[in-house]
Amino acid sequence: MKKIEADTLENALIKASNEFSCSIIDLEYEIIQYPSAGFFGFGKKSAIICAQTKTPQTEIQASNTEEQPQTSTQTTKDLNTISQQVKQELEELLSYLPYSISYILVEPYDDNTLYIKLDGEDSALLIGKEGYRYKAISYMIFNWINHKYDLMVRLEIAEFLKNQEEMIANYLLPTIETIKLHGKAQTKPLDGVLAYIALKQLRDEFPNKYISFRLNNNGERYIIINDFYNQ
Repeated sequence: MKKIEADTLENALIKASNEFSCSIIDLEYEIIQYPSAGFFGFGKKSAIICAQTKTPQTEIQASNTEEQPQTSTQTTKDLNTISQQVKQELEELLSYLPYSISYILVEPYDDNTLYIKLDGEDSALLIGKEGYRYKAISYMIFNWINHKYDLMVRLEIAEFLKNQEEMIANYLLPTIETIKLHGKAQTKPLDGVLAYIALKQLRDEFPNKYISFRLNNNGERYIIINDFYNQ
């Protein structure tokens, strides 16, 4: 994954496609920061994404050598080592928080992602109302692990993520049918972490579509789905 920064999200995607010498639809990316014009120039923020090609260059290089199985084994070994280090660091971090979390699991999810599960008596407090604290913790852990280990994170607290993913999958069924029929659609406003879960599910379902957040007049976040050439 590589961090890309530009004045707009669209320009960040274009810059990433140039960096990897591929088309935008061949990118996998996570939005780290949305652009903001600020107030009279103060507090202005650029768009920041973490991007990679859908077929990572390391896999392409490995497929062209006879040492591919050895490379894969080495990658798994490294991820297991990193998982142990992250678990120890998480245990130390959580020991300073006023929450009772008795279960911490860290293991490889795929070649680029760590799966982290936290559970315990105070799991609901870690999640917070409408998942606002889950989102903050997830963002904090991602920034730490991505910066230190160049990996993505899938965070589960109790069964929160699983339940939210199932709920959003059912909610998106009519939207998915609309996209298949008309090629475009938009969701209703979504709160907190639900918006990010919906964004990921839609991108997985339609990898060749432009899918991004927009804000309505009330500052509420919704998702648009369109063709890349018709944003």
